[in-house]
Amino acid sequence: MITLIGKSLAKKGQEFVFLGPADECEDCRFKSSCVGNLEVNRKYEIVDIKDNEQKCPIHAEETVIPVEVDRAKITLLTESKNIFEGSTFTFNAPDCDETCEYHDLCFPEGLEENDKCIVLKNDGKHKDCIKGYNLNKLTLGFVI
Repeated sequence: MITLIGKSLAKKGQEFVFLGPADECEDCRFKSSCVGNLEVNRKYEIVDIKDNEQKCPIHAEETVIPVEVDRAKITLLTESKNIFEGSTFTFNAPDCDETCEYHDLCFPEGLEENDKCIVLKNDGKHKDCIKGYNLNKLTLGFVI
């Protein structure tokens, strides 16, 4: 999908989480092509950069360029059973109130409760859970 991003941020492989449009976007003529296709709290990766600049007052350089983005892959620690590369499952956040060094992997940005995911890679067991959970480290894509 195509979106617009600040010129200085437009780098192939750059990832970002879309937090929603700025107030200034409401009356912008580029709103639908800029933020119209993006989902709030989703993580995206820039896969291609296009050659066209537009003025935009909310970016530091006041210039945006079109980029092609895909949903970014997400790394997750999960206790889900029967996980193998190519399998699908529904994400359910763990029952955990600990704040440890792995918290962001158990509750990653861009992944929401009941998301349908596909396992792209299973990196095996993760043994350092302070609650004693049997976790697997996965790289996920999304089933849409």
